Amino acid sequence: MSAEREDQPVVNKNKRYRKEKAWDHEGIDHCHYKWKVDTFTNEDNPAGSFAEESSFATLFPKYREKYLREVWPHVTRALEKHGINCVLDMVEGSMTVKTTRKTYDPYIILKARDLIKLLSRSVPFSQAVKVLEDEYAADIIKIGGLVRNKDRFVKRRQRIIGPNGNTLKAIELLTECYILVQGNTVSVMGPFKGLKNVRRIILDCMNNVHPIYHIKELMIKRQLAEDPNLAGESWDRFLPSFKKRNQTTSEKTASKNRKLEHRAEARGMDVDALRQEDAAKERERSHIKADKQKVYTPFPPPQQPKKIDLQIESGEYFLKPYEKKSKEREERKHTQEENSKKRKAERAKDLVAPDERTSEQKEKDERKQRKREKKRKVEQEE
Repeated sequence: MSAEREDQPVVNKNKRYRKEKAWDHEGIDHCHYKWKVDTFTNEDNPAGSFAEESSFATLFPKYREKYLREVWPHVTRALEKHGINCVLDMVEGSMTVKTTRKTYDPYIILKARDLIKLLSRSVPFSQAVKVLEDEYAADIIKIGGLVRNKDRFVKRRQRIIGPNGNTLKAIELLTECYILVQGNTVSVMGPFKGLKNVRRIILDCMNNVHPIYHIKELMIKRQLAEDPNLAGESWDRFLPSFKKRNQTTSEKTASKNRKLEHRAEARGMDVDALRQEDAAKERERSHIKADKQKVYTPFPPPQQPKKIDLQIESGEYFLKPYEKKSKEREERKHTQEENSKKRKAERAKDLVAPDERTSEQKEKDERKQRKREKKRKVEQEE
């Protein structure tokens, strides 16, 4: 019995109930088979038309009215091929797509919804119509509420585009997506994997992580994908790890301890002795700061006069516009003259001969000068 048990193959308990799959043979290309998307035809829907009508509507800005009027016949023809009806309402400013009795693909209504969304976000029709294909998908990323400060928001949004649009072009080439930055949203079209990468890049950029880091990472990944030897290995050792500026308390303590050990090793001291020395110096500094602190007073500082009050006091407030302009002109001329005098005096310093008198001669001259001033005062008083 023991010999028979040894002859039987050992069955993995995890695969006891596993059945053979249609694609489990050596000739199949797993990479392409699993991700292949077959086109959905009329024969794939034997049930026929849908029981109820599905519809989606979206509003569009006023500046898109003229363009949408021009391309709407093309939009209608493109959607009619898939059995979708579309309506352009200029009074309400909306676009609507609906299923009809000719619609056979249950997912095409969502594709049509993405089409009208992209058209409302200033994507040209020639590009937006590609979303009806199976290989393409759309994503509209809202970036308006991610940054509070308006100036900072504009700078970070411009960082996505880059100088002369170079950053945006690099992201498009690496992710194989079409990207349009418009107002408070970013419209993206492309394969699902590319959409995921673009969303990560844009959200990180609005959170103050520059897109160049992600671009570098995607370029390295593209090079690694060409090497068949690295297909089953982890790529973490090849990818760049960018240091975070914001550290946790434990990370700060660890880096502080490392620096302290390095200093102690360089000076040939014990770490504890160096730590005590630093603490003593810190106490001395705190005492010096405490001595320099201002005396506390419970009374607030006096109220500073407003600009209008100062103008009323000087009389400038009551001047007429042409009088103000002439006064400003005179002040400007006066400051220019003063500045020119200062510059001339600075240039003339090099031309002035040095004083070669001795200290005794200088004292005699000063005494004579004082006597002359006294005489002048006496004469004026008489």
